[in-house]
Amino acid sequence: MQMSDVIADMLTRIRNANDAKHATVDIPASNMKKSIADILVEEGYVKGYQVIEDGKQGVIRVTLKYTASKQKVIRGIRRVSKPGLRIYAGYEDMPKVMNGLGIAIVSTSKGIMTDKKARATKIGGEVLAFVW
Repeated sequence: MQMSDVIADMLTRIRNANDAKHATVDIPASNMKKSIADILVEEGYVKGYQVIEDGKQGVIRVTLKYTASKQKVIRGIRRVSKPGLRIYAGYEDMPKVMNGLGIAIVSTSKGIMTDKKARATKIGGEVLAFVW
């Protein structure tokens, strides 16, 4: 069966594993998912990830991050732009997540980046997800 929204699937897998307090979560690999995982590592929401080759498309194994008291670092993760309703924003009206405490992941012509970086480089794009 063909999956229509692979990014929503990735975010849901991370959300579910985070809620169940798993150490890692496996996600089918793609370049866009690797870019999103890079942003989550840079912003400190996950410890890291590694790509495991399986002879087909590969698997991204994301290592989730928790505080010392076993609290979740990712409080919420939500898909914004969906295949049925794409959401675009210019750099001037890029959304701020939780008044700047969270991040918006944006797909631009220069690659996938956070809302802060998109504002700094004065480039707009498709708002993929919110993470806080």
